[in-house]
Amino acid sequence: MRTIKFIIIFLLSTIAINGYAENVRISGKVVDNEDKPVEFATVQIARTAIGTNTNLKGDYSLTVAQKDTIEMVFSCIGFKTVHHKLLNAKGDLTLNVRLYPIDIDLREIEVIGYRQNSNGMQTLNTESYKLSPDVSGGSVEALITTMPGVNSSNEMSSQYSVRGGSFDENSVYINGLELYRPQLVRSGQQEGMSVINPNMVGNIKFSSGGFPARYADKMSSALDIQYREPEAFEGAVNLSMMGAELAVGNNTGKFSQLTGVRFKKNNSLLSTMETKGEYDPTFFDFQTNINYKPSERVTINLLGNIAINNFNFKPQDRETTFGTSEDAKSFKVFFDGEEKDKFETYFGSLSATYRHNKATSFTLAAGGFLSNELVSYDISGEYWLDQAGTSGSEGVGGELGVGKYMEHSRNRLKTSVLQISLTGLTRFRANNIAYGIGYQQEKFHDRTKEWEWRDSAGYSLPTLPEGVHLVYNLSSRQNVNINRMHAYIEDAVYLSNNFAYMTLNGGLRFSYNSFNKEFLISPRVNFSVNPVNAPNWYFRVGGGLYYQSPFYKEYREIVEDDYGNCVIELNDKIKSPRSIQFILGADYTFRAMNRPFKLTGEAYYKNLSNLISYEYDNLKINYSGRNDSKGYTMGLDFKLFGQFVEGSDSWVSFSLMKTQQDLDGKKVPLPSDQRYAVTAYFTDYFPKFPKLKFSLRGVFSDGLTMTPPHTSRAISYFRAPAYKRVDIGLSWQFVGAPTDNVRKTGFFSHFKSIVLGVDVFNLLDISNVSSYYWVTDVNHIQYAVPNYLTRRQFNVRLSCEF
Repeated sequence: MRTIKFIIIFLLSTIAINGYAENVRISGKVVDNEDKPVEFATVQIARTAIGTNTNLKGDYSLTVAQKDTIEMVFSCIGFKTVHHKLLNAKGDLTLNVRLYPIDIDLREIEVIGYRQNSNGMQTLNTESYKLSPDVSGGSVEALITTMPGVNSSNEMSSQYSVRGGSFDENSVYINGLELYRPQLVRSGQQEGMSVINPNMVGNIKFSSGGFPARYADKMSSALDIQYREPEAFEGAVNLSMMGAELAVGNNTGKFSQLTGVRFKKNNSLLSTMETKGEYDPTFFDFQTNINYKPSERVTINLLGNIAINNFNFKPQDRETTFGTSEDAKSFKVFFDGEEKDKFETYFGSLSATYRHNKATSFTLAAGGFLSNELVSYDISGEYWLDQAGTSGSEGVGGELGVGKYMEHSRNRLKTSVLQISLTGLTRFRANNIAYGIGYQQEKFHDRTKEWEWRDSAGYSLPTLPEGVHLVYNLSSRQNVNINRMHAYIEDAVYLSNNFAYMTLNGGLRFSYNSFNKEFLISPRVNFSVNPVNAPNWYFRVGGGLYYQSPFYKEYREIVEDDYGNCVIELNDKIKSPRSIQFILGADYTFRAMNRPFKLTGEAYYKNLSNLISYEYDNLKINYSGRNDSKGYTMGLDFKLFGQFVEGSDSWVSFSLMKTQQDLDGKKVPLPSDQRYAVTAYFTDYFPKFPKLKFSLRGVFSDGLTMTPPHTSRAISYFRAPAYKRVDIGLSWQFVGAPTDNVRKTGFFSHFKSIVLGVDVFNLLDISNVSSYYWVTDVNHIQYAVPNYLTRRQFNVRLSCEF
């Protein structure tokens, strides 16, 4: 309680101290040589950390301390940098600036690469993922997983873990609306497309820890997406062997809209997996972002989404060889039955922003998230587990296990989340104060019925004298309503003296959950320093008290009777897991080979308590429903960003991590423990053919820890093999920049860009493990049979912008 009082007094004192200084408020508009507004241009006070960005109309406003000479720097991707000096500036000033295009993009790369992280959030280049050779077709999450501290061991999924956290510990926002991932997805084959439409993205902010108070009660990361507003009529079409995308937008001044439609059918990719059969997945997504400006002060935004994903599968057979060269085993299954899954998601928001004056604005927003999930399958199979190459021979080897099994599921979950919030932003002298209050209602309708039966050599497992029993069964009938409230306040203060330029961002977040009657207070702070005598160095320290407020799955506690029948009950006594975080980081910018580079490093420590233990089953997370453990996470993250090839951005990330969890009196690693990870994103082009570009995405990370089914890691666990994958892409831009070998006449005159590309996924054809299928013989010996991910696959794509 003393800490909270100290933070409140400190924030109020900082505001009061800054209130005594005379300040100058500078505002204006940034346009290009055709008098069109330049959005997201950087406006900065030279040799300080004070700055801002223009909005979609090119407007900007910032406040600085009064002094004899104020030098302002205006820069933007693809434009020449402009410097303006203001002498004896006082009061409110208006400064309009015109930027002129440049022929080279070296300045562009410097501006993007050197953007500083002063509040725990880093801004990412929205162009980087468009050429990324990944299975998702250039998703934002594929870009995120190349960042240090971020791991993904399944190329078919958009889920990722950050610094030892689970998939559920990451918050995702689109236009201020918090989104939620499907709860019943078990594998990447079911998941479909990312909820973020890459063709509509205008701004990306991401934090792997130490994010400010405006973001929700999650312990690992925050991803903030803002959809863009088109300047005029525009469109984009993307076609590939796995699907199609279309985006169309226009702007009439007061009204603008950007609409995207995506369709994906990745049968060819799934055919590379070991389980053969009739795959029939269809994934559809529709999104629209509409802006209406009835006046200069009011903007109304409407965001809508419809996503319908169907996964139908009739398995036929599977053959897997695993083990070592000296102890190889073969697992063969013949299937019967089918799986039919359906995931429907609808979300939308309506917001109105009122700009009271140049210093204050308010946003009233209402939004909703609806999902209807159904997982239905009846699959049976007959399997043989042999010592590879020895079955039927005399002497050693032979048959290890033979049997039958049947799996049944009728799981349905309906989720409804309604939100309403009021947020504000006030610039008071050198302070940028953000605040907000919100209410959220959640409803869940859960019907679960699943079971598994196995028979080995004619003996039902388990074998009990009183009858035949199932290996596993689970049922649930739950209806629950939950109400939440939250409020936050944060302040960003810019300080400077003769030794350094400093930025302080501190805030408090308050939240209440009606289900477990829990009230949370979360203080968060970030402090950054840019020494005057060492301008290439940028230091920052951050930390805070973060919580993982339970959603629904965390409440589910499995209760088992004497016969092994499992029923789900909701634990209303559960508390939010807590993480006390400390982060220390530094950036160093330099030039090598006469090219710009930036080296970033961060050390972090998380003290974890009230943890709800969980285990992974592929992508599905099974929670214990109890606060039964505690632990810690610590590590080092490094990233080298720069132009390894002149004029082309690339980066390499390296992470080291150690996690520990105290569970049932034993010290074990967390389920997301990956001790090391190296990721690389490399781009290149041919000097004599600048339109021919090459891109590479590589991942080498430690394997996850695995457990037998329905078993705690306190009893048994082992580590899967390392995840290794290289994807490459080659593209030819035969219409559009950097040069135009094709005259824009006739048909080509309607296009800004046309790109033809070829991708090779999993270039080295490595068999990565996603999970394990467990086989038990009559002697109750368990064998872990690996479930492998996709193998090498080729893809052809065509991208057009008009």
